[in-house]
Amino acid sequence: MALDIHTAVQVTLLILFFLVILMIWQGITTIKNARRLPFFRLRRTRTLRGWRLLGGAILLGILSIILNARLEPMIYTIYPPTPTITLSPTITLSPTITQTPTITLSPTITLTPVESYTPTITPTPFIPLAVEARFEASITPNPNAVFSDLVFTQGIDALYQPVAPGTEFNNPVGHLCDLFSYDQMLDGSQWTALWFRNGELVYFETRPWDGGTGGFGYTDWNPVPSEWLPGEYEVQIFNGVIWKRSGKFTVLGEPPTPAPTFTPSLTPSPTRTLTPTRTPSPTRTATLPTALRPTRTPYLSPTITLTRTPYPTLTRTPITPTRTPYPSLTPIPTRTRIPTYTPTFTLTLRPTLTFTISPTITLTRTPYISPTFTRTPTPYPTLTRTPVTPSITPQPTRTLTPTPGG
Repeated sequence: MALDIHTAVQVTLLILFFLVILMIWQGITTIKNARRLPFFRLRRTRTLRGWRLLGGAILLGILSIILNARLEPMIYTIYPPTPTITLSPTITLSPTITQTPTITLSPTITLTPVESYTPTITPTPFIPLAVEARFEASITPNPNAVFSDLVFTQGIDALYQPVAPGTEFNNPVGHLCDLFSYDQMLDGSQWTALWFRNGELVYFETRPWDGGTGGFGYTDWNPVPSEWLPGEYEVQIFNGVIWKRSGKFTVLGEPPTPAPTFTPSLTPSPTRTLTPTRTPSPTRTATLPTALRPTRTPYLSPTITLTRTPYPTLTRTPITPTRTPYPSLTPIPTRTRIPTYTPTFTLTLRPTLTFTISPTITLTRTPYISPTFTRTPTPYPTLTRTPVTPSITPQPTRTLTPTPGG
């Protein structure tokens, strides 16, 4: 049979109440019986025992009153209560036969809607495989764990109460928290929180649960301000792979523009390239013969002999750059190490403590015990009267007998 904390406290108080009644009855009985004793010491001992029983009963009664007011709250601080489902009786109505008059409906014109709304199937939230691959817990989560509605806030106080709750937030949003209460959780089981923006996963956290069986908890997201894009956000809470609770909020306004960051880039230095010099080629010159024979032809036609001058060869003269030596690096003189102080431990023998027992005569004053006279009443001896029965001792009788002839 399962015994809860409230029942255990009530049973304990009932036992203490019976003990108080029993001690009061024994104390009164002991005091009454002590008055009948003729001996003083026994009568005093019994009376003292009776009063001790009455005093213990009073103290036990005070303790019972304190426990009745304080014991159960103290136990709840160590073992917090968990809500249990209480079955409430419902009244079932038995059907009765009732004669219902029937109404004949006349035909009416039914209006056909121009637009018909078809309900859509909303899929159950699930954990993506990439997030599920990060699970670390080995304890099976409790499927009966419960979570409250999600409260979105920009701050939480020391008592886990929201500071600025709401469902619409204007940029810049900053640090946003999702507060909830929970019960029947198991430490070590996996729990996950998914943050979506317009149906796209933007942030998640998953780790083994370490918040105890019941209480308050939260999941938070604090990105850079430029990542709070306007749109509809949704947060989904999972216990293992079981979806437990979802909540939505809206972000309005454009996020602040991030400040430009300068990234240094490596610029290659120009290298020296050798440029060959071109030697100009000589021009062709027509050479006339030294002797011209006169002919009878009135027109003198000179004969031009072309001599082929070979092309000059292109000679590449390498230019050897002179290397200007840089000033040599003078080495820095080596740093002379300062001698370190090395502590030397010297074992010094401690002098041994030698105990010398010397007889010391101490005169102690013995208190004089004065005799205490205790007057003990001695009961008077009772006078017992013993009846004395007189006994008659027969005495011999002297009988005189006369003699004849006297």
